[in-house]
Amino acid sequence: MMRSAFAQPLFTLTTGPVDVYPAVSRALSMPVWYDYDPAFQNCFERVSLKAAQALESATPPLILQGEPVLALEAAAASLLSAEDMVLNLVSGVYAAGFSEWARRYSRQVEELRVEFNQVIDPVAVDAWLSRHPQITVVVVCHHDTPSGTLNPLDEIGRVVKKHGKLLLVDAVSSFAGVAVTAASCQADLFITGPNKCLGCPPGLSLVAVSDAAWRKIEANDAAPRASVLSLLDWRDAWSAEKPFPYTPSVAEINGLEAALDGYLQEGPAQVWARHRLTAQAFRAGIQAMGLSLWAADESIASPTATAIRVPDGVNEAQWRLRARECYGVMFSSGRGETLGKVLRVGHMGPTAQPMFAIIALTALAGALNQLREPQLDIGAGVAAAMAVIG
Repeated sequence: MMRSAFAQPLFTLTTGPVDVYPAVSRALSMPVWYDYDPAFQNCFERVSLKAAQALESATPPLILQGEPVLALEAAAASLLSAEDMVLNLVSGVYAAGFSEWARRYSRQVEELRVEFNQVIDPVAVDAWLSRHPQITVVVVCHHDTPSGTLNPLDEIGRVVKKHGKLLLVDAVSSFAGVAVTAASCQADLFITGPNKCLGCPPGLSLVAVSDAAWRKIEANDAAPRASVLSLLDWRDAWSAEKPFPYTPSVAEINGLEAALDGYLQEGPAQVWARHRLTAQAFRAGIQAMGLSLWAADESIASPTATAIRVPDGVNEAQWRLRARECYGVMFSSGRGETLGKVLRVGHMGPTAQPMFAIIALTALAGALNQLREPQLDIGAGVAAAMAVIG
């Protein structure tokens, strides 16, 4: 049975936005308080402290009122100045995109670039910084979803700190699905959002800022102030005793609290484990059916998303549309240089459950079998996935 293009999908197994946890959905429907009601001011402080615990941040992270692209640009505008030379570690489309902001705010931007099915080698970063001591800030995207690869962030962080440089991390699509925190990678600016692995709707950003980064931002006369891009404006807003720069999204804060409660109560290690198991089961299934990963090696594939190499002669958009029309399952396309070359499946938040791997496998294979010969052996794929799940 073909479903209308306007019908809601039965399953959204994308790389974000993702479906929300039921507890988050309930929290979003709570009454909306006045932002200066003491109840909400105390709530905002409480949520900020829970976010600090989850991110392992020494101070409460900023909660910015916009999805993480706002935080990424705000970070560039606030941290970088006309005296800075930036090294951007580029292993994917979104990492490459950060160079545009960096060029806008800094003196010079250099890139250490690899093929978009590879990851950054910390040894190469070490050598690069040794040859270019004038670098002041290093930027890295932990998980570039258009490639589905995961950079060795903690190792990169150790190298950057050895050279005494500041580290800006995009962990938007990895935090809460992978064993990474602001502390583990020694980030000076650690940027993420609750709309991926935490299972919230898009609308907020979380930014953990180190003392060293705050000192640099405060000394940067060009850092935005009285602006939607200002980090400084939000520095003390976590405290119930301090004002908000502008009206926060009350409903989104309620949803974020529910997500953080769920994450901390289930336990980060348990959450990471089910993300990993879901991805492993799915990958076992697609490879058993003869499909290939985009990542050059499975060891560098992210536990939070899988990028599948589109087979020769297959139109990726038609493949995704057929999966939605026939099976009610929505997947993601590639982006930029990977558009048309990969089909992406998210394993994030509420969809990081092993049985969603089975749903994804059957929908993808069923749709592809309608579009081409030879036929994929769906049974072999499901059996391989179930063998991983146990």
